[in-house]
Amino acid sequence: MSEAYEGYGGDTAVDRTGQAEAFDAIGARYDVAFPHKEGQLAAGAWLAASLPPGSRVLDVGCGTGLPTARALADAGHKVTGIDLSAGMLSLARAHVPEGEFHQLDLAALRVAGPEGLGEFDGIACFFTLLMLPRAEIPYALRQLHRLLRPGGLFTLSMVEADLDDAEIPFLGHSIRVSGFLRDELRRVVREAGFEIAGEESFAYAPASTDAHPEHQLFLNCRRA
Repeated sequence: MSEAYEGYGGDTAVDRTGQAEAFDAIGARYDVAFPHKEGQLAAGAWLAASLPPGSRVLDVGCGTGLPTARALADAGHKVTGIDLSAGMLSLARAHVPEGEFHQLDLAALRVAGPEGLGEFDGIACFFTLLMLPRAEIPYALRQLHRLLRPGGLFTLSMVEADLDDAEIPFLGHSIRVSGFLRDELRRVVREAGFEIAGEESFAYAPASTDAHPEHQLFLNCRRA
């Protein structure tokens, strides 16, 4: 396949309107349903502590801004967040008023150009890649690789599952999700140009019965 797959490096728009509308409707209930974010907190803390003070950090799929964007800003970093959901971004701007937030799809991320975001010292991407079909995930990872400065740090999480663009019920709405088993996730991340510096996994039971228990994988990486 070429690098222009489904808008990654090309001009084809990817329609994820349904995904965005679901999270617009879910809003702050997401944080209520997922109150204990030990893995996300630990990975975010690794990123915040490993970067030089005042680093420029991108939070991909920032959601409500809690806990990641808020923690990065509290650590003294310059935070930019992106999300598809206007409702989530409204909450993020309220929770992290010093941050910079944009309604953008992963496919639209660019370093340069009229809508380019520039380069970053670090990137966090928690439970965002799982919203893509599997075939798009390697291209999304390469986009994030391009946004990182050489030696930059990248932390991500996925739910461990053998799924590809499967429709599931989620907090009263339907969303489409993908997942990898851990060996495959490691391979995809390495092939996108990242070195894996650390890995953790967590069994997670959401507080809401409208969301299923899951096994979460966290990878702390460096741009090779």
